[in-house]
Amino acid sequence: MEYTPTKKEIESAEEITPETKNLKEVVVTFIAVEEGDDKTVAKKAIAEIKESMNKIGCKKLLLYPYAHLSSKLASPNSALSVLKEMELLASDLDVSRAPFGWTKTYKLEVKGHPLAETSKVITKDGSSDDTSEAVKSESKIKSYWYIMTPDGNMQEIEKFNFSKHPQLEVLTKYETVKKRSVDEPPPHVRLMKKLAIADYEPASDSGNMRFYPNGRLIKSLIERYVTDNITSYGGLEVETPIMYDSHHPSLESYFNRFPARQYNINSEGKQLILRFAACFGQFLMAHDFQLSYRNLPLKLYEMTRYSFRREQSGELVGLRRLRAFTMPDCHAFCKDMSQAIEEFRKRFDLSRNVLHGLGLNESDYELAIRFTEEFYNENKQLIEETVKKIGKPVLIEMWKEQFFYFVLKWEFNYIDSQGKASALSTDQIDVENGKRYNIEFFDEQNKPQYPIILHNSPSGAIERVIFALLEKAAKDSKEGKKAHLPLWLSPTQVRLIPIKPEFLQFCKNLADKITDSKIRVDVDDRNESIGKRIREAETEWIRYILVIGEKEVNSKDVNVRDRETGELKQISFDDFISEIHEQIKNKPFSHLNSNRFVSIRPQIMV
Repeated sequence: MEYTPTKKEIESAEEITPETKNLKEVVVTFIAVEEGDDKTVAKKAIAEIKESMNKIGCKKLLLYPYAHLSSKLASPNSALSVLKEMELLASDLDVSRAPFGWTKTYKLEVKGHPLAETSKVITKDGSSDDTSEAVKSESKIKSYWYIMTPDGNMQEIEKFNFSKHPQLEVLTKYETVKKRSVDEPPPHVRLMKKLAIADYEPASDSGNMRFYPNGRLIKSLIERYVTDNITSYGGLEVETPIMYDSHHPSLESYFNRFPARQYNINSEGKQLILRFAACFGQFLMAHDFQLSYRNLPLKLYEMTRYSFRREQSGELVGLRRLRAFTMPDCHAFCKDMSQAIEEFRKRFDLSRNVLHGLGLNESDYELAIRFTEEFYNENKQLIEETVKKIGKPVLIEMWKEQFFYFVLKWEFNYIDSQGKASALSTDQIDVENGKRYNIEFFDEQNKPQYPIILHNSPSGAIERVIFALLEKAAKDSKEGKKAHLPLWLSPTQVRLIPIKPEFLQFCKNLADKITDSKIRVDVDDRNESIGKRIREAETEWIRYILVIGEKEVNSKDVNVRDRETGELKQISFDDFISEIHEQIKNKPFSHLNSNRFVSIRPQIMV
């Protein structure tokens, strides 16, 4: 075995001086440490290795970290700890270890002997595994990866020049390597606490967050905006239960086709699961409808608060990946593939418009499209026109055979500062669940048929939208721009600061007028210096700051500090209100979700 470390792959890689190592007559163990592995697993692994080495009469061992063996890796710190424990337990051998966290070139020559190659999976005794068959099998799927350009050209990822598309390169690497664990908190975690939006709830299960008044306001506005767009598109809003009998015949089959880990609850002899989407609730509802082809496409919609997925703990971080999340879920029941494709096009445009309205542009995300080879061969034009709409190269994943219930899936992925991709909008073409749930409609010949179902979330999880907006703000700040939220989502849009207590009544009256104009305004009436109050309004990302003194009280105009532009301008009250309305038009409004007066608000300790 000869290997040479060439490049640090992660920030937490071991500090070494790269040099070539050449080992002869050595047992090489390629090792992937998975989520949940610990010293117990290390001890069992070394015992297995020693048993094998005794059989072949070798005392020389190389421990070689090899992350590509698994899609559910432990965090780097945990993995390195297990590897070091294995090295310590093998100290009675001539043991060495390849450096952790490095890309390495290697050459390997193996003896032609029955015991020369073997593979083992080591787990903790008594460990439970209640994940679905889809999750267990997901890592075994054979994927073929390509990049498609707007002109319809598709080439293997190894041959594509990513020099002008760095975010697409990050997405490609993230999806093909499938390293989901997080090394350190991304910037939005600090910001969600600083702005009193959300925080971890230590008294709950990991991945269940608490949302403060600011966060609840932001969430509520996004939920309403997405709902308004879906109902305008034709979605019929419904509500379904959050828990289901896992042995219901339709559901049990579906669980093993959907790659999500579930929460299980035992109640009165039933094994229940918490829903991971609104799919089965809406499917069971549609099953009870009497449908004709004239009723299709039928579009059912629910804002699920909440959906639950028992994500692995090493992947949970802030608002990016949670175990309880709010998902807008819209299913369209279509009479045939032709109608499904027509609806697919509408929903793709809907999703782009929703993200744009939320403050995320096409430069902020990358598109990935996944499909079976058969679907691609029959619908090349659809794929190509979808890529052309985006106007930049996209990641393609092709499967030789259908594994999931869908034959096509796309998603817009936000790439954060740590190189992690997070799906926002998505849609799927489902060719199985109409039959699985026995959802029938009668066609033109009055014969029963099963619909094709589209699964669309135009924004993705609401929490993940907030994650993306905060990450974008952090990126702006790093580039020297003012970090901000879209004005319609800012918890406070205008702050009034009276110079002296005698101007407080004027501020109250002015705040009433601004509130009547459907703009969120508060008053910093604390006994602090003007400079400190202005600085704190800036740190809270409040866009407009009005300092009120004698001059302002006696004027029909207002003096406005615009945090984003840095301008200090005098403007009429009506023009000021019009300027704000122009920026927040066609967006939902909610009143201030905190006391108007800063002096009597509780301090949120984060």
